[in-house]
Amino acid sequence: MKDPETVPGPLPGALDLGSCDAGSLNGSSRDGPSLAGPEVIDLHPAPADMERLVIEGLSREPKQLPAWFLYDDEGSRLFELICEQPEYSLTRTETALLEREAPAIAAALGQGVLVEFGAGSARKVGPLLDAMARQAAPATHPSPSAPPEQPAYVALDISASHLQEACDRLQRRHPQVPMLGICCDYSQLEALPSHPLLNGQAHLGFFPGSSLGNFEPSAAQELLAQFRRLLGPGGKLLIGIDQPKSRERLEAAYNDQAGVSAAFARNLLNRLNRDLAGDFNPQAFRYRARWQAAESRIEMALVSDGPQRVQLAGQSWTFASGEALITETSAKYTAEAFLALAAPAGWQGAARWSDPDHDLCLHLLVQAD
Repeated sequence: MKDPETVPGPLPGALDLGSCDAGSLNGSSRDGPSLAGPEVIDLHPAPADMERLVIEGLSREPKQLPAWFLYDDEGSRLFELICEQPEYSLTRTETALLEREAPAIAAALGQGVLVEFGAGSARKVGPLLDAMARQAAPATHPSPSAPPEQPAYVALDISASHLQEACDRLQRRHPQVPMLGICCDYSQLEALPSHPLLNGQAHLGFFPGSSLGNFEPSAAQELLAQFRRLLGPGGKLLIGIDQPKSRERLEAAYNDQAGVSAAFARNLLNRLNRDLAGDFNPQAFRYRARWQAAESRIEMALVSDGPQRVQLAGQSWTFASGEALITETSAKYTAEAFLALAAPAGWQGAARWSDPDHDLCLHLLVQAD
């Protein structure tokens, strides 16, 4: 399960595919935002071929669909509710950690433009922007001959409308920070566009929410390598990683007593019925979240209560009694396991911060060569 902060393209957590038709909206300059609000550059990401992905996923053994299918409007609303449940602590833990450690993180990041991948609601970046602005303040750097650059913020997201809303809201809270939105699928982006906010500054990546855990290890390495390419030489990456915990805590976090997680998963079937003319009965599936110790991941699935046949995407699909449709997985990495995962993608650890219970780590990665 991803965090609402991070909403990538056709990856786990994508929202509103193909909605980026807003064009280049509003305006800004390097000296500060215009009254119209932050600029949004629309790179027109191609819509995903949902029907093809469903056919491929249901043909797998076991059946598994891309996790981003969960995040239509209703799914996104339900996930926001999940983050408020007492069992699900990831969002609260990471937010508190960022607020507490922002000055140290800003000092370790150094000067540059903060580039958030899958910005989503962009609700966690505020403490970092404040800390970076204080670090660049004249009182901190009294030499007038070489005053440091003020921080800037660039948000990447798949949905132009969500991106504009998030940037506008963030700009009101941080009027001193120049901002830019880029509507794109960053997993397919060849390079960041040329823009005054991006030119001539170090690129400092930000990927909170532990969304990397939604990827299989090989795909996670590919994504980390993509981040390195996009950030360019000298770029750094601050990334949130959820760590292993007891089976009881993890299974409760992904199967809350209020039943919001179960409703979130069943909403996937409602979306398939709506978008691909399906006839799923969501109540004919029970929700399951279980910890898989060997893979160090939690697996979420809808399990068929009995033998059934469904129509979807013009085809007929059968489910045996007890057969699972995997909706998503979420890997948990120790600090050492995560750094070992990141090394083949060209990253090495420079610093890390954790909450008092060591539930979650914020890793600062630098390029290995």
